[in-house]
Amino acid sequence: MHPPVYYEDLEPGTILGSQRKTLTESEIVDFAWKYDPQPFHISKPDAEESMFGGLIASGFQTLAVSFRLFWQANGLQTTNAGSGGMDNVRWTKPVRPGDTLRVEAEILERRESKSRPEIGIVRMRYTTYNQHDESVMTFEGPNMVKRRGA
Repeated sequence: MHPPVYYEDLEPGTILGSQRKTLTESEIVDFAWKYDPQPFHISKPDAEESMFGGLIASGFQTLAVSFRLFWQANGLQTTNAGSGGMDNVRWTKPVRPGDTLRVEAEILERRESKSRPEIGIVRMRYTTYNQHDESVMTFEGPNMVKRRGA
């Protein structure tokens, strides 16, 4: 477990990193059968004939994996108080079997909550990278983070 990271620790410009995960073909296909059964996610032959030229992960899987990698990697697990949503989700490059993902989150801005003095609102820009340091997904979101001593 990492030491807690509080609202006061998250200055604009700070970049937080994540752990890494390599996606296997079976993980991609299993996720897609359950949640996004499009041919280029579940069938190698169909995927090879698609515009992607091979099997790719669902963008929703990339989002879910990215979320877990980031939130497990730092002290926000104990101070996170939720989120108001996600903005501007973009899948910028296909994720393929064997790709290793990692996430960086840049603190864009922060403000104290007007209605809940025990938390602050921290807006972050998340970027998920593959093993070649190519961006595969970006999104932004406001996060509610506990204040120190609250």
